[in-house]
Amino acid sequence: MDVQKEQWGSRLGLILAMAGNSVGLGNFLRFPVQAVQNGGGTFIIPYLICFVLMGLPLLWIEWSMGRFGGRKGHHSTPFILGSMGKASLWKYLGVFGIFTNLAVAAYYCYIESWTLSYALHSLMGTFQSLSQSEIAQYFNTYVLMGTSFLGIPNEALLFFIICILINTFILSKGLSGIEKVAKIGMPLLILFGIFLAIRGLTLGTSAASAEFPLANAWDGLNYLWTPDYSSLYSPKVWLAAAGQIFFTLSVGMGTIHCYAAYLDSKDDIALNSTSAGFTNEFVEVVLGSLIVIPIAAGYFGLDWIIENMSFGTAFQTMPFLFNQWGTVLAAFAGVFWFGLLFFAGITSSLAMGTPWIGFMRDEFGWSANKGAYSFGFLTFCLGLPCILFYQYGFFDQYDYWAGTVSLVVFALAETILFSWFFGIGPGWKEINLGADMKIPGFFKWVIKYVTPALLVAVFLGALITPEGNLWIEAFSSLLNGGIWPLDNNSLILQISNTKLLEDLAGSTDPGRTDFLEKQIFYTNMARLVLLSLFLFICTLVFIAHKKRKNAN
Repeated sequence: MDVQKEQWGSRLGLILAMAGNSVGLGNFLRFPVQAVQNGGGTFIIPYLICFVLMGLPLLWIEWSMGRFGGRKGHHSTPFILGSMGKASLWKYLGVFGIFTNLAVAAYYCYIESWTLSYALHSLMGTFQSLSQSEIAQYFNTYVLMGTSFLGIPNEALLFFIICILINTFILSKGLSGIEKVAKIGMPLLILFGIFLAIRGLTLGTSAASAEFPLANAWDGLNYLWTPDYSSLYSPKVWLAAAGQIFFTLSVGMGTIHCYAAYLDSKDDIALNSTSAGFTNEFVEVVLGSLIVIPIAAGYFGLDWIIENMSFGTAFQTMPFLFNQWGTVLAAFAGVFWFGLLFFAGITSSLAMGTPWIGFMRDEFGWSANKGAYSFGFLTFCLGLPCILFYQYGFFDQYDYWAGTVSLVVFALAETILFSWFFGIGPGWKEINLGADMKIPGFFKWVIKYVTPALLVAVFLGALITPEGNLWIEAFSSLLNGGIWPLDNNSLILQISNTKLLEDLAGSTDPGRTDFLEKQIFYTNMARLVLLSLFLFICTLVFIAHKKRKNAN
């Protein structure tokens, strides 16, 4: 298929595909956790401000950059960025737009496979006779794997392969395949979410009993929507809000560029990007906050939510709570909940395949089939260690470096390129080209100054995170001649494995020592894999650049 002629079938399909790219597992798994851990209503205010000052501008930037590069025949970030700046550096910064997607897809498809497995087990009634602790243990066994034949975790590996094959097959059909999935998956996702949200809203105190004496779903909602204004002075809350905007909108990944590269000059990217952004926000802020938090509070109470809310709640706790609704409704709720997560996951993972496929098509003449199946193969090879060595931190390293640090670096680089090298004047004109909706001129200033400043703050926040996230105390210590106490989660100490080495030095238990030694080994191995992947893509970009140069 000629890549130059491929295009989106309709505006609705484009918006749903773009929204599906943004609406992912983080909307339902990460957002509630971030909200609870950062003060509930206190978190919502900076979150919405960051959406306006960083999220929307980044959407406009990436849509306009993608369309601009697409007009010049580029459908992947290295040459999209290269077309906007004269320096060769931009092409290699664009490597992040392929690297990030391959690395994130490797572990994202793994999480996606959990949702598919749990939907099936919910339908089969696997969880109906299990207590909460037994369901939590089932999750730990499934994730940490408990080995069997040849030491390979059979069920986890099976569902991982199924997810990759589904993604690969759809990607091989090109944009039309992605669009069809978006048109089916997004409405079903919203429908399932509305059903569960209504159930959560109608719980109230009806679940209160001797077993659940603290049950009150409204306490969870009140906590989420009642801000503590004094906490707004905490940099920790603002950095958490800015970070969530990154994850929820899928900016800084390169997927939006590649989707937008197939647009025509007359297509309204201002309205389309804004529509996709607000669709994502509806799903996250409305549906994402009306399922896990009120349902869990409706049985365990608010204190349990504050103390125990985590990524694993969706798998370790929700099936047990669904069981309280009776056999039939529990099965439906489980299928709806994990089905919702699966559709959220697959619409995002499909987007992750497009940068690689577009690049190999443009630069090496690969067909859609060859590009899709090579993406599936790479995803499998990169993701297999995440399954086999999950307990040693392989998964976490992928998530931190590819799913966190890379996003911020790439978003900062593209914003500087767009605003300062390509120029805010031509950039603003590109954003508004063919637009039915006129973006307020205020955002021209925001894109040039405010958005880059926020991105720098997010990066520095990750680089030098103070101990315990106590920013005010850290600044006070520095001003009084003391040191800046770094947290073990800061990027600086992450690189040096400080916490692991300290734990190893203080370990007296042989079993614990052996585990820590393996964790350090596999942590470094994961980083080596990621570095090798990045250098591999850099090499491909170099070869492609030479081919273009020789052709001219």
